Amino acid sequence: MSTPTIPGYRFYEYLLVLDPHDDLHDRIKKVKAEFGEKYKAATANNKAHITLVKFVTWGMMEEKILHRLHTIAMGAVPFKVELKDFGSFPSHTIYMNVPTKLPIQNLVKELKPAQRLMKAHPDNPPHFMDNPHLTIARKLKPWQYEQGWLEYSHRSFTGRFIADSMLLLKRPAGEIGYRPVKRFPFENLPVNTKQGDLFM
Repeated sequence: MSTPTIPGYRFYEYLLVLDPHDDLHDRIKKVKAEFGEKYKAATANNKAHITLVKFVTWGMMEEKILHRLHTIAMGAVPFKVELKDFGSFPSHTIYMNVPTKLPIQNLVKELKPAQRLMKAHPDNPPHFMDNPHLTIARKLKPWQYEQGWLEYSHRSFTGRFIADSMLLLKRPAGEIGYRPVKRFPFENLPVNTKQGDLFM
């Protein structure tokens, strides 16, 4: 994708994620690093998080998006996330299962009305994660997937954390490596999140 250089018109790729606490993050990173080393999978080195939505839009939209996400987070209630063992998307991705899907799916549902802010082009709509999971490695070659899944389908892992915020990450379109933009704490306040729609 070519990115215009007019100020404010640059495209960015965004990820909105739930990230585990440090101890659990370190345990997951070890699993990812081990997989990456054994099966020569570069994508296993990415950060450990559960993606809620990924989207591409203009930098000039960021302020409105931050405001909208803040409003949604103010009304959100912290919840427990459990990780248990491994699953896969044949034939390219191996991930950690998230048995506690419902609160994450409910949060994603709350985010969907903001999607028109997240869409720079009709052909490139935001991708909401309706099946929550924590990726170990993706874009695997057939041999990496087959051998990796043969091993990891029998391995066990358990972990849990309280999701009390969501984190927005971004990178210039086409570049490698996301950087944090802002964290949005879940405040469990009686906010009428619909009100924000009137001003968007």
